[in-house]
Amino acid sequence: MNADERFKKLIAHAKEYGFIFPSSEIYDGLAAVYDYGQLGVELKNNIKASWWNAMVRQHDNIVGLDSAIFMHPRIWEASGHVGAFNDPLIDNRDSKKRYRADMLVEEHAAKIEEKIEKEVEKARQKFGASFDEAHFRATNVNVQRHLVKILEIRVRLNAALQANDFKALRQLIIDCEIPCPVSGSRNWTEVRQFNLMFSTRIGSVSDEASQIYLRPETAQGIFVNFLNVQKSGRMKIPFGIAQIGKAFRNEIIARQFIFRMREFEQMEMQFFVRPGEEMKWFKYWKEERMRWHRSIGLGDEKYRFHNHDKLAHYANAAVDIEFEFPFGFKELEGIHSRTDYDLSRHQEFSGRKLQYFDPETGESYVPYVVETSIGLDRMFLAALSAAYCEETLDNGEERVVLRIPAALAPVKVAVLPLVKKDGLPEYARELLQSLRTDFNCQYDEKDSIGKRYRRQDAIGTPFCITIDHQTLKDDTVTVRYRNSMTQDRVSADMLPLIVAAGCRQSQRPLQSNL
Repeated sequence: MNADERFKKLIAHAKEYGFIFPSSEIYDGLAAVYDYGQLGVELKNNIKASWWNAMVRQHDNIVGLDSAIFMHPRIWEASGHVGAFNDPLIDNRDSKKRYRADMLVEEHAAKIEEKIEKEVEKARQKFGASFDEAHFRATNVNVQRHLVKILEIRVRLNAALQANDFKALRQLIIDCEIPCPVSGSRNWTEVRQFNLMFSTRIGSVSDEASQIYLRPETAQGIFVNFLNVQKSGRMKIPFGIAQIGKAFRNEIIARQFIFRMREFEQMEMQFFVRPGEEMKWFKYWKEERMRWHRSIGLGDEKYRFHNHDKLAHYANAAVDIEFEFPFGFKELEGIHSRTDYDLSRHQEFSGRKLQYFDPETGESYVPYVVETSIGLDRMFLAALSAAYCEETLDNGEERVVLRIPAALAPVKVAVLPLVKKDGLPEYARELLQSLRTDFNCQYDEKDSIGKRYRRQDAIGTPFCITIDHQTLKDDTVTVRYRNSMTQDRVSADMLPLIVAAGCRQSQRPLQSNL
């Protein structure tokens, strides 16, 4: 099964079992908009809770915020979104399809990288155990030719983007002979800019003065509340403000399921520091955020850092934490040193001083900011794609299992009476009520016990509790573990401890020295 097939199966599985539905499906849907189902919302909330605990609860100097989606339109002028929040778009005249010009080039470069990997894999099969991959990559003529081509493409791409040179960007597409994915033709229009913000009207009068925007990011709500939080919370530099909230971008090329959507959710933290100390904190948060990701338990090898070749206008350092999705390594979280750009711009546009008086130095200054920003929907997709597994068992049967870390699993415990009689359902429901206080549980008495196990495997339930006739005699139950399918006979009153311990072990503790 190749990556595309696996991804299609994952999407179908997510719908079938109540994780994610296409939005407005009975009206034929709405492109790049999705609804989270009964299990999806539980997984999403568990991811939020894990992030919030790591960022806010575990730090004395980070607090939370929930700012409004509607904000004064001048905020987006100050932030640069009105003038510069654009994508370079190009149309194919034959297919009438529109694409992001830079993404066409990036995907072309990625295809060349795939050729390199095929060369390497071919050599590995040929030479077997004696294969020296590093030496092969450094000396093979085809690999080196591909690497030179990739470097040339990316140098030209970065130069064109830095200079906003759309003619050079179009020429790069032509020189690379990049075809339209739909028509296969190279009949391209000129490259044009397209602003990504959704606009709407506020109040009862529809005129220019009433135009506002749906926020394209949550960070600006933190910046404009900097003094409110600092003064009301008596916060001292360095300190952070964290927020989870919706953002909206009119993405033209919205695709890859929930990876890129028009309505999405962010988990962001802005950390305010003394000017000159931003690189120290940038390094700290780069390492700290990677530790959190690896503590989740999705697989350390699935993460990597990617340094930015092109920095945003507000940044002096930026790095992405990338995750290996079914469609390759893509950005999951960004860590940015934003300098004092945001607070200085809001100070300029609002006419209000956004400075901090530092009692240790005796001076006032506009703080610098280090940002951590992760897409909640992308984190959801990372957890789901890492967990999805199709297995052939020793007896020849197949099962689909979501190996979601227990701490994040939507349902922690399934309570299953062996049969629907002899007092077993009554005992099972009483046990269910006692466990519900601390854990999200399900009750299931339909079909054979084997089929019920398979249903719980498919939604990622880590613990199945079976009540049988022996239970009525000695209050012992069978605990069945999702990943190994092994079973233990335990006392029923031990269940809360067993489940709690299993959930703690699935997420390695973070040790903050902030």
